[in-house]
Amino acid sequence: MPEAGAGAGPPGQTPPELAFGFDYGERRIGLAAGDTLTGGARPLGVVAATGGRPDWPALSRYVRDYEPSVLVVGVPYNMDGTPGRLTEAALGFAADLASRFRLKVVTVDERLSSREAADQLRGKRASGEHPRRIRPGEIDAAAACVLLEQWLRERARAPRNE
Repeated sequence: MPEAGAGAGPPGQTPPELAFGFDYGERRIGLAAGDTLTGGARPLGVVAATGGRPDWPALSRYVRDYEPSVLVVGVPYNMDGTPGRLTEAALGFAADLASRFRLKVVTVDERLSSREAADQLRGKRASGEHPRRIRPGEIDAAAACVLLEQWLRERARAPRNE
């Protein structure tokens, strides 16, 4: 008979979690997956949105197939910290995710994540690692990856009270 907590890691340590990152947009939602064990993330792709409304069946398939335990949504703010044009919509998307999937949803400030993602992809293109033209959906998925990695880093640095 296995010990209590076997396979969950050392006593007092929480088991690794699979997390999804979302870069919300009115036409596309970038999606990335990462985990709390490695702190790394990878882009998964994009899900279409029409007028800001996501393709919920497509998002449901991702959640069903990967079974993440936490969803991280980037919320856009202006550079001065005030709400931007999509701030309220992104917060509404986060609330809808929590309601639909009954999972923990956290939000992160996504200022400059799309710019950082585009810079990373341009660097890969210049080095030959990314052989074709960069598509907008690739930037959205890479931005989801950037914001998810940001959350994973912040989580790793935060003291645990569990």
